[in-house]
Amino acid sequence: MLIWIISLTHLLNHWFAIPIDELLFALGIHPLHPAQPISNTLTEELIVAAVMVIFFVLVRLALSVEKPGKVQHLAEMTHEFVEGQAGQVMGHGFEPHMPVITCLLVFILLCNCMGLLPHVETPTSNPVVPLGLALFAFVYYNWNGVRAQGIFGYFKHFMGPVGWLAPLMFLIEIISHLARILSLTVRLFANMLASDMITLIFFSMFPLALPVVGLGLHLFVAIIQAYIFMLLTMIYLGLATEHAEQH
Repeated sequence: MLIWIISLTHLLNHWFAIPIDELLFALGIHPLHPAQPISNTLTEELIVAAVMVIFFVLVRLALSVEKPGKVQHLAEMTHEFVEGQAGQVMGHGFEPHMPVITCLLVFILLCNCMGLLPHVETPTSNPVVPLGLALFAFVYYNWNGVRAQGIFGYFKHFMGPVGWLAPLMFLIEIISHLARILSLTVRLFANMLASDMITLIFFSMFPLALPVVGLGLHLFVAIIQAYIFMLLTMIYLGLATEHAEQH
């Protein structure tokens, strides 16, 4: 599997290295490896994204009320799980966010599970990937908070109920929100990196039968971390979009 990923990475760099480099230079970013701006980690993310697109297309093509197939059952189970969690955490008004939250959960889970493949590094054990996901969650919940309450109404909640403490509370809230990016990033990155290391230790130090325990632990951590990331995103989104009377 690793050989296929490396081969695909070389192919993508052969096709897209020049336009990607030009885009990065236009943005003022100087790639460390101009000949190979696409890494194996990015290739793994693209594979996960392609798998998700194929899965959603198959679900759409196989939709049936009378005879739902296995793919449809899996999609419905995922939707019902996310819907149940969103209803409990966010309350009323979670429905418009279901597609984004579901895709976020599935993408992180599949990326986490890439480490179960032989000799393949988990994409989320690279800090760049969790950081990108955390930035997306940060932008998404703040943007929806502004949409729901207006820019003045949204930032008004940052100032607290006491007028003379408003400047201090505003600063604390800004720092707190920025710290969420670090929290989401470090939690996912550190746990998946540790899981990769433990799996590697099992494979290098124990007989062939015992590494199954390491793989099982990795799968458990992958599921838990994907769920926690989704849950925290729901909490932040719910706090951002609730109205003043709910606060």
